[in-house]
Amino acid sequence: MENMRQLMQRHVYTIKFSVAFFYGVLVSLAVNYFWTPGHIYSSGVTGLAQLINTLTMHAGVWHISTGLGLFLINIPMFVLAWKQVGKTFTFFTFICVVFASVMIRLIQPIHLTNDPIICAIFGGAINGFGVGFALKNGISTGGLDIIGIVVRRKTGHSIGSVNMAFNSLIVLSAGFVYGWPYALYSALGLYVSARVIDMTFTRQQQLQVMIITDRPKTVIDCIQNHLQRGITIVHDVEGAYHHDEKTILFTIITRYEMEGLETAMEEGDPDAFVSISPTIKVLGHFTESKW
Repeated sequence: MENMRQLMQRHVYTIKFSVAFFYGVLVSLAVNYFWTPGHIYSSGVTGLAQLINTLTMHAGVWHISTGLGLFLINIPMFVLAWKQVGKTFTFFTFICVVFASVMIRLIQPIHLTNDPIICAIFGGAINGFGVGFALKNGISTGGLDIIGIVVRRKTGHSIGSVNMAFNSLIVLSAGFVYGWPYALYSALGLYVSARVIDMTFTRQQQLQVMIITDRPKTVIDCIQNHLQRGITIVHDVEGAYHHDEKTILFTIITRYEMEGLETAMEEGDPDAFVSISPTIKVLGHFTESKW
């Protein structure tokens, strides 16, 4: 049993290292192939590192490249993650940031286009997918992702929305450095990145589930085995067509748990009526997933 546990842990760590490397490649492609040629600033710490790189471009030995700046700015974020999120999470965040910093340095820019709109959209989409994929696999890309996770746990706001709230300075910087049209292009890139993050990282998207069944005990057992979610029961419900007795079950899940819900329903009552709708906000106790 102990050997099996160690094997599983090694497998999980291997996946996380692979995800961190994959993110490093994606963010380097976004920076070197799209954002830099198009004079587009990224969101959060990456955008701040780009800004520092631009401002110190002619500072000689004091020049701080984007990759180096990305690592240096993230150092206080590592401390925050260590205290507020967890040690394992912080370790893989550190690995993720190191991969990103190194890959931005190693992967040389290839000129594809200077069109700022294309650079904003494709750079934002590639970066957003990389960030969302990393978060989905339980690691952070550093910077505002860590702040976003801490704020989300306290307020319920999505990661992408938190990032957008912190990026006004980046947009203004793009306007001052490259001209105000580029501020709009950078804002477009930030919007695309935030939307792709929310589409990829679905763990923070909450859904209300209503189940109408005549096998409530079996369905409850299956859902709690697969999802470990609380369920509210409404007894003595009558179907209008056959006038047979039914039970309504209500629960809240995340979009990330949809597959588990479908499996539970297939096992518990494949003939049940299930209605799933987005939840704007949840008041009261709702358990967040642990990293």
